[in-house]
Amino acid sequence: MPFVYRLQKVLDFRIRKKEEQLLVLQKAQQALYQAEMDIQRNNEEIVITKQAQWQADYTMMEAYDTYLHHLWEKGEQLEIVRQEKAQIVQQEVQKLVELEQAVKVLEKHKEKSKDAYIAEQKAAELKNMSELGVQRYFQQARETREEQELLEQYQKDYEENNNGY
Repeated sequence: MPFVYRLQKVLDFRIRKKEEQLLVLQKAQQALYQAEMDIQRNNEEIVITKQAQWQADYTMMEAYDTYLHHLWEKGEQLEIVRQEKAQIVQQEVQKLVELEQAVKVLEKHKEKSKDAYIAEQKAAELKNMSELGVQRYFQQARETREEQELLEQYQKDYEENNNGY
């Protein structure tokens, strides 16, 4: 009979949860990447605005300053968002690690159970072979004894027949 792991459904469930968590982690990493790209675009916009400010008319300086302050505030908000996304990624990584550990525990348990099953099968086979060996030994001993008795019987019969003539 082949090995059947009694907790296979639990193991499959945990593997599925780990794979789902991996997808959640990938989405969180993508959101973090997007937040970093938003920060980079905002920083590029600040650089472009500063360069344009140098070339603009002096009457536009106040508008450029206002826009730059807006971009800096937006940059600070984007950095806060990026930190939140990074924290979410860390939490998702921690969840993934916990799920991987749970899967590894069951996989180790499965391997130990399989090894115990194999050892049990070998012991049962050895016991069966031992019983067969014992039966064969007694059968051979009985046959040998019967052959000896038959041989002795023939010798007696031969001696009786030779003594009588």
